[in-house]
Amino acid sequence: MITYKILIVDDEVAIREMIKVALELAGFQCVEAASAMQAMPLIVDERPDLLLLDWMMPEVSGIELLRRLRRDEVTKEIPVILLTAKAEEQNTVQALDSGADDYITKPFKPRELTARIKSLLRRADGRAGKQLIAVNGLSLDLVGHLVFINEKPVNIGPTEFKLLKFFMSHQERVYTRGQLLDQVWGSNIYIEERTVDVHIRRLRKVLTSFDNEDFKIGDYIQTVRGTGYRFSATLAT
Repeated sequence: MITYKILIVDDEVAIREMIKVALELAGFQCVEAASAMQAMPLIVDERPDLLLLDWMMPEVSGIELLRRLRRDEVTKEIPVILLTAKAEEQNTVQALDSGADDYITKPFKPRELTARIKSLLRRADGRAGKQLIAVNGLSLDLVGHLVFINEKPVNIGPTEFKLLKFFMSHQERVYTRGQLLDQVWGSNIYIEERTVDVHIRRLRKVLTSFDNEDFKIGDYIQTVRGTGYRFSATLAT
């Protein structure tokens, strides 16, 4: 069973604790931040599956953090639920226009919040009902940490698996080496950027060993000159 990680961002300790207790009882893993400034490095390091974001916070508001997330290619698709005491229609419109996936007013019942989170996660990536990522004969079993090409098992190292999982979860987007380091290895670990190139070569070698005339799976990991890499099942000509 996949355990989803929720980042709770709220400057009120009592609200964070109430939400955390309710979500952990429902089987979620929780990370807390007391401000938007605290949340930003956690979003990179912890890679949460969903954010619960308080609208009104000192220094940087929840709305402003949400807008920053939506402008960044790495974070723009993270599901976000805004928490606020504002119940007027114009506030709801503003929240959704700013990129919120859902909106819940305080006070709220923990069961309602939990239900909304589960619904949003199902919509976001389908992982609650499906534990496989597949594209054109290449499949990742997220639970068993297994890779298959044309239903044949592939022997792959743990770092290459993480790299392939990230690529297949974020297809058709270009990532710099620095972004890949942050997302796959974590920004709190110092590794030279050329390490990414080494693991890309290893991953391509494994995937290319299954290539034939009609199935060039190793070419799905494309080098974008001067920028980085992307995963695309639409082979570049």
